Amino acid sequence: LCLWFVFEQEGEKIRIKITSLGLTESRITSDETIQQLFVECRLNNFLAEETPLSLPKPTGGQRIHYNYSTVINVDKAHNGAEREYLKSILLKPDLPADSLKFTVVSDPPEDEQDLECEDIGFAYVSLKEIFQKQRDIIEQDIDVVDSQDAAAVIGKLTVTVEALQALRSVHEECRDD
Repeated sequence: LCLWFVFEQEGEKIRIKITSLGLTESRITSDETIQQLFVECRLNNFLAEETPLSLPKPTGGQRIHYNYSTVINVDKAHNGAEREYLKSILLKPDLPADSLKFTVVSDPPEDEQDLECEDIGFAYVSLKEIFQKQRDIIEQDIDVVDSQDAAAVIGKLTVTVEALQALRSVHEECRDD
C-alpha cells in the first residue's frame, strides 16, 4: 500500500475568516424587511464564498457570529488566474481593485421567497496594504459601508485575512520572471 501526501506550501493560499458582524444605527437597523444576513467574500471577479448560514439581523449593539473560515487557493498549478491577479496587485500600483471585498447581504425570510437577496453593505481588505505593511489582518474590525451611500458606515465586520505568505510567494515569482 502506497500513500502519497501532498504538502501544500503556505504561499499557495489565502485564509479568510469571517468572525462576526455588528451594525450601527442606520437605515439597515430600522428596515423591517431586512431580517437575515449573510456575508459574501470575493477576490476580484474570481471567488464568491459565502457564509453557509444567514443569521438574524443584530440589534442594538449586539453582534452576530458566523465564525466561518474559507481558503482561496492561489497555487500555480490549478489557480493561475488568481495568481496572476495577485501579481497585478503587486506590480501595478494604480490598480483600483486591490482588495478582498466583503458584501453583507440581506436574505429574504422563508415566507417571502419572492423577494431578492439584496446587497446592503460592503467592506474591504487591501491585499496591497497587507503586503506593504508585511502584516496579516487578524481578528480586526473593518468598516461596513452602506451599499447606497459609501460615506455612511453601517457596521463593523470582524475578519481575519492571512494573505502575506501568498503575496510574498507571488512577489518572489515576479522577481524571478
